[in-house]
Amino acid sequence: MDEEFRLGKKIAKLRKEAGLTQEQLAEKTGLQRTHILRIESLLYFPKEDTLQKIAKALGKRLDII
Repeated sequence: MDEEFRLGKKIAKLRKEAGLTQEQLAEKTGLQRTHILRIESLLYFPKEDTLQKIAKALGKRLDII
């Protein structure tokens, strides 16, 4: 749970720092807004390909996330 907690919170923090809403991040990644919500709410631990999409949309390297 620690890794999932940190990951969800980190993604939310980076998204907000980038000035993006969950909807905007979803559009940039091609994911559903509810999917972003579940990740940030710690209800879902994303696979690596999803993390890569999120990192790219946030302009970050995957290892930063």
